[in-house]
Amino acid sequence: MVASAGQLNSLGSTALLTLTIAQLGAAAAVGSLQRYGAELAETTLVRRKVNTTDIPAPISIAPSQYWDGIDGPWSSFALQVGTPAQNVRVFASTAAPITWTIGADGCPPGYVADCANSRGFLFLPNQSLTWVPNSRFNFALEDNLGMDTNGNAGFDTEVLGWQGSGGPTVAHATVFNVASAQYWLGAFGLNPLPTNFTTFTNPQPSFMQQLLNNNTIPSLSYAYTAGNQYRLNKVFGSLTLGGYDLNRFGSNNITVDMYSDVSRDLLVYVQGINSGTANLLPSGTISMYIDSTIATIWLPEDACKAFETAFGLVYNEDYGLYLMNSSQRTTLQATNPSVTFTLGANQTGGSTVAIELPYKAFDLTVQYPMISNPNTSYYFPLNRAANDTQYTLGRTFLQEAYLIVDYERQHFKVAPCTWNQAAIQSPLIQRIKSTNSTKNGDDNGNSGNGGISAGTIAGVVVAIVAAIAILAALLWFFRRRKRTQKQRASELEAKEQSGAAKESSDNENKPFISNPMGGELGGGEIHELTAPHKPFAQEMESPHKVDPNKAGYSEMGDGEYFGPGKGFAHEMQGNDQPVYEMAGSDVHEMPTHERRLGEDK
Repeated sequence: MVASAGQLNSLGSTALLTLTIAQLGAAAAVGSLQRYGAELAETTLVRRKVNTTDIPAPISIAPSQYWDGIDGPWSSFALQVGTPAQNVRVFASTAAPITWTIGADGCPPGYVADCANSRGFLFLPNQSLTWVPNSRFNFALEDNLGMDTNGNAGFDTEVLGWQGSGGPTVAHATVFNVASAQYWLGAFGLNPLPTNFTTFTNPQPSFMQQLLNNNTIPSLSYAYTAGNQYRLNKVFGSLTLGGYDLNRFGSNNITVDMYSDVSRDLLVYVQGINSGTANLLPSGTISMYIDSTIATIWLPEDACKAFETAFGLVYNEDYGLYLMNSSQRTTLQATNPSVTFTLGANQTGGSTVAIELPYKAFDLTVQYPMISNPNTSYYFPLNRAANDTQYTLGRTFLQEAYLIVDYERQHFKVAPCTWNQAAIQSPLIQRIKSTNSTKNGDDNGNSGNGGISAGTIAGVVVAIVAAIAILAALLWFFRRRKRTQKQRASELEAKEQSGAAKESSDNENKPFISNPMGGELGGGEIHELTAPHKPFAQEMESPHKVDPNKAGYSEMGDGEYFGPGKGFAHEMQGNDQPVYEMAGSDVHEMPTHERRLGEDK
C-alpha cells in the first residue's frame, strides 16, 4: 500500500508532535531544555521554509450569466472594482496584462438606449475611496490590428466575481478607464507581464502575478474557452486560474512552445483550413495568434477570398466586415457547412489537432456603433489581414477550442471542446503547479493534507517553545536562589570554622572531649575528626577506669588515655613497677554497642 503525499505529511506531523512530547519529558536540565528549544525552533523554521503553506487550489471563475457585446453575443465575467465595490461585466483577454473598464464618458447623452448596461456597467473612479490616479496612456494593445486606444490609468482594488462570491482579490491592480467604442465592454487581462507607464524602471505587476505572489493561485497559468449559444441550450464561458477543467476537453490536443515575441506569445501553426472539399488556406501553413480580446478571425486576403467563394460572402469596404442579409443567412443555415482548422506545433508534420467550427459559430450579429444605417446586421466574423502580424484567432475560434496556458513552463495547449451536459455541469478542476513549488498539494485541485494542518502544527510548536522558555526561566530562578543560599551558608560556615580554628589553636594543649555534644556545634555540621594526634577511640581493657564525665577522658585503641594533666598514658613494660589490679569488686564492661566518633547516641 502506497501512502499519499497528504497521508505521509500527516504521519510526519504526528511523529513530530510525539517526539516533541517525549523530548520535553527527557529535558530535565535547564541547559538541555534551552538547547532543545533552540533546536526545535530551528527545525520548525526549516520545515516552514520548505512546506509552510499548502499549494492553493485553482480558482474557477463563474461567468456573469450575461451575454454581452455588439459583435457577439459573448459570455462575460463579473468584476468588482474600487471601494465600495462597483460591479462591472468584462471579457477575458488572453493578450492584455491590464484591466480596463468603461467610464462615464463611454455613455454620452443620446448614445444608445440603456448604454450603461449594454457596456457592462460603468466604473466611476471618483466614487472609489481606493482609486489612485496616474495619467492618461495608450493601451499599447492590438497595435498591429489598428485597435489601440487610451484611457485614464490608475490603480484600484479588483475582485473577480460578483459581490459575496469570495473571488480572488488584488488591492493595487492596474486599471484603465476608457470611453472609446473600440472595445464595447471592459476586459480582464490574463497575461502576467508587468505594465510600464513611462519607463522600464518601475514595472507594475499584473493581476495574475499579484495573485501568485499572494499565494492565491498555484502558478502563472489559466484555461479558457469562450462558450457559445448554439450548444446544449447555451454554454457559458469557462475560465480557470492556476489550472484547467478536465471535463471541458478530450485527450486529443497539442502542446506548443510560446513564441519569443511577448506581444504574440500564443502563436500556433495553422497547417490547413478546410470546409468539406474546399481548401480555405490556399497559400499553405501560416502562424496565427490566439487572442480572446477580439471577436473575429483575421486571415490572409487569399484565404478570405476562398471563404467568399465557399460561403457566398460579400465584403463591406465601409465597415471592413462581411455583412450578411437574411437570405444569405437562411441559405447557410440550411446547408450548415463547417470549417475545420488543423493546428500543429510545427510548420509541417508533427502532432496536430483539428478544431471544427459548425456554421452556427459564425452566425453572429453586429450592432451600432460598429455599423449604422442599419444599426444591426448579421455578419460573418472574418477580417482581411494586411500582413502576417495580423493573423489572429479570436473569440469565434475559442467557442470550440479549449486553451490552457502555462507561463512558467512557457508553453500552451489547444484542444477541441467536448460537449457533454453532465460533464460541463460537474467541473473536474486540475491544478497546474508552479515550477518552483515545494509545498503540499496534489494535482487534482486539492490542497492540504487531510491531517494536522501546517498552521495547527506551527501553533503547537510555538506553544511548546514558549512552555520550554517559561520552564527554563523558572528552573534557572530556583537554581540561582539555591546557589545563593548555599553560598551564604558556606560563608557563614567559613567564618565559624575560622573562629573554631582560632579556639582550637588557643586550646591545643587542653583536654579534648571526644564525647559528642547533644546539639549542633555552632549551628554548623558535625564532622568526624581525624587529626593525627587524636586516634580513633576504642574500648580499653585497662584496669584504670576514669570517670567519662571528667575532662580528658578518651578511650584509646592501645589502652592509652588522656588523663588530666598527664599527657599520654603508656602501659608500663620492662623494669617499671608492675601495675596491679586494685582490690574491690570486679568492674565489668558495660554492655553497649560500639559507637564511633560523630555518631548519635
